[in-house]
Amino acid sequence: MKILELTNYSAGICGVFQRVKQESLELSKLGYEVAIFSSDKFKGSLEIARSEDSIEKIKIKRFKSKKLGGESFLSWDFLKEAVKFKPDIVIAHGYRHIHTTEALKLKEIIGCKVFLVTHAPFVEKNSTRGRLGKIIVPLYDNFIGKRTINQFDKIISITKWENKYLQELNLKKDKIFYIPNGIPEDFFKEKLKPSKHKNILFFGRISPIKNLEVLIEAMSYLKDKNIFLKIVGTSEEPYTSKIKQMAKELKLENKIVFLPPIYELKEKINLISSSDVFVLPSLREAMPQGLIEAMSLGKVVIASETKGAKEIIKNNKNGFLFEIGNSKELAEKINFALDKKNTSKIKEIQKNARKSVEKFNWDILIKKLVSLF
Repeated sequence: MKILELTNYSAGICGVFQRVKQESLELSKLGYEVAIFSSDKFKGSLEIARSEDSIEKIKIKRFKSKKLGGESFLSWDFLKEAVKFKPDIVIAHGYRHIHTTEALKLKEIIGCKVFLVTHAPFVEKNSTRGRLGKIIVPLYDNFIGKRTINQFDKIISITKWENKYLQELNLKKDKIFYIPNGIPEDFFKEKLKPSKHKNILFFGRISPIKNLEVLIEAMSYLKDKNIFLKIVGTSEEPYTSKIKQMAKELKLENKIVFLPPIYELKEKINLISSSDVFVLPSLREAMPQGLIEAMSLGKVVIASETKGAKEIIKNNKNGFLFEIGNSKELAEKINFALDKKNTSKIKEIQKNARKSVEKFNWDILIKKLVSLF
């Protein structure tokens, strides 16, 4: 069969695209012909990505697009090329986006099945939305979402916590199918490494949503002054300059290193493996990919109490949670994780971390997706 994946971004560090990319690779390995269509925007920068690309056997087409607001609300016209491709199945990523409702037109034109992967956009009390967004979201849900959501053949939720919100859109229960974001088998092949150094890692987009000010401030409260932090990812300005200046004012420039993004899988595994503690201080996370990757490698993870993190981390059992925005509490968790007196407890947490995320192995998840086909 032919499968078409639709997503806003296919360039830059984007959590949604990481799902699309790995899902496409796994389907391609099983013999499906897979194509990815997206906008021509580069996530996290003003760059324009090239119009055609490929990942192994997967063809990527990118379309001229207009940014209509927010971080990812885009308009791009793909229907003509999609009809030419004649997919049997369309997997559209991202509820409340133009391309996902447009995908329903393909059902009428060529008679394909259309699945919607939500990516859990139901944020914590609208905490990261502007005034316009807080107006538009309920309007979309009531006048577009409720009218169209049952037209999809299946709604694939990536978290369990979002089902409540989906049912408020009058979605039929039998339409919902849970398939979280996964990680490749490569992560589970790595042996667990004991903590030897005092390295903290943040890996992801360097953007306001990640709330890195909290992590930098926490560094100033640490008892041990020989603890170092790596911040690795796509740099978004002026935010990156702002937090670099903050580090300078707190006299932490020698303890914090900013590094460019890493895309190669083996390099990513090596980066995470060389750290001791992985920190995710975000304002919002639906289903954090980096968190699962770090846990699969047996790292101590510390995350803010977002909906996504709370679904994955059981506090003090397979990782640690702290109050969103509370830098002193974050510092306390880091101090505990790196204190030699707590070695036996930390070893237990590391083992629990890996075991708890085995279910996110793509070898398992892809079978669930194929069962829908």
